[in-house]
Amino acid sequence: MSAPNSNYDPVEVTALHADEVEQFRDAALEAISAATDLDQLRVVRTAHAGDRSPLALANREIGALPPQAKAEAGRRVGQARAAITAALQQREVELLAERDARILVDETVDVTLPWDRLPRGARHPLTTLQERIADVFVAMGYEVAEGPEVEAEWLNFDALNLDPDHPARTMQDTFWVESPESGVVLRTQTSPVQIRAMLTREPPIYIVCPGRTFRTDDLDATHTPVFHQVEGLVVDEGITMAHLKGTLDAFVGAMFGAGITSRIRPAYFPFTEPSAEVDLQCFVCGGASVGDPDNPCRTCNSEGWIEWGGCGVVNPRVLVACGIDPDRYSGFAFGIGIERTLMFRHDVRDMRDMVEGDVRFTLPFGTEI
Repeated sequence: MSAPNSNYDPVEVTALHADEVEQFRDAALEAISAATDLDQLRVVRTAHAGDRSPLALANREIGALPPQAKAEAGRRVGQARAAITAALQQREVELLAERDARILVDETVDVTLPWDRLPRGARHPLTTLQERIADVFVAMGYEVAEGPEVEAEWLNFDALNLDPDHPARTMQDTFWVESPESGVVLRTQTSPVQIRAMLTREPPIYIVCPGRTFRTDDLDATHTPVFHQVEGLVVDEGITMAHLKGTLDAFVGAMFGAGITSRIRPAYFPFTEPSAEVDLQCFVCGGASVGDPDNPCRTCNSEGWIEWGGCGVVNPRVLVACGIDPDRYSGFAFGIGIERTLMFRHDVRDMRDMVEGDVRFTLPFGTEI
């Protein structure tokens, strides 16, 4: 029986050859160094340090060697595998640090910025203008009066000297809550608030009535079925058209600037006698465009005046209907459209912009309170 081959040289096993082991190690170290992220490093780990990697397969060959050859082969392969493991750990630390630094940049949160990123929006300019008008008259000693938007026919028409056959009572102008026989309407003007004030207060009366009104108009650039008015009423002893004119001039100055005045032209309204239309001096050209073809004014069409609203001395019939002695008291009233005032003040060309709810229309007016 022959003895074991004590002269077996492990160099003859290709996988355990020193040059081969060094080649496996260097290839692994190069791949580790070239990995640019953790996913690539995971692939490199499997290829060069996994169970099917070249050095792992070479390590299995050591068991077949004679005892005197195992030590040297084991040392050689072990050193190579240890170098690869250390390089993997070092590269993993580096890539983790790079990933964390990148996350801090890409996903950073600036805690100094406002937490609420929703736009603040703005109050509607009709609301702020209505409040500003009320402030103007409160400063002159008036009170702000309010009333319901669903109104009795008597308060909306009869008490204001609009007889049953008046065109304003027809379905073309008035929203009836149920039918014309119901006697209940959506108010067509804020004048019913004046009637309510005269029925419940003793003269002297100085009130201003801003509010929403309703008429069966089609929505277009200059009309809307839901609009806003401000009406003023004064009932006292010795009130004349001169007081009305002075009040309107003060109102115009507050809305459009100092130096802008108003004028009144004869007109007809059932609830005032005499009645007048209110014009205000053009706040763009100041009347300078009249008769000057070289400098036309688009705002007033070179007429120098812009129609604004209606006014007049309170009709004695209205005073009588409210239980006020017309021989002792007189008064004046006026009504101005708030939408029209907004259009004049801010050069708004289309009334539809006011009602469509587009925040791009309201934002430029700010959040005035």
